[in-house]
Amino acid sequence: MTIDQNQQSQQSSRSTLLPLAATLLTATVALYITLVAFSNITDFGTNQAFVRHVLAMDTTFKDENLMWRAIESRALQDAAYVAIIVWETVAALVLIGGTYLWVRRDHHRARRVSTLGLLMLMLLFGAGFIGIGGEWFVMWQSGDWNGLDAAMRVFTLSGVVLLVIHLPGTAER
Repeated sequence: MTIDQNQQSQQSSRSTLLPLAATLLTATVALYITLVAFSNITDFGTNQAFVRHVLAMDTTFKDENLMWRAIESRALQDAAYVAIIVWETVAALVLIGGTYLWVRRDHHRARRVSTLGLLMLMLLFGAGFIGIGGEWFVMWQSGDWNGLDAAMRVFTLSGVVLLVIHLPGTAER
């Protein structure tokens, strides 16, 4: 095999495997966030308590310089939780659509749609849970209601998948 043939073989393999990787990784994140949204809808109370405690800041160190940030209104807490569920549901639908487009080999559209869904998750878990929940509502201070590790896992997974779908050769063909 000549050097040119070897390079062509490697490019052919990469152009087949990268879209497959993008498909499977997008499908994995789509499945995950679909299950999260489904669980939040069908078992509303479990994570409702989480959101309420984080926003109320009732398990933090209760520093008087920070407690003015607490949201104690149940209506506002529940509105925030419903907004989270809606955002998760829309992200799940977008990622399911992205997965469908990867399977259909419409790679350019799949990349755009998947990027949108992954960015939605990175905003929710990065800006929402890590930034706002973790720092503004000092969730890191709570021994019982600290979701930073879980948020970081989703943020990292979404970021890795985003990088994979943007590798050169992923959306070729």
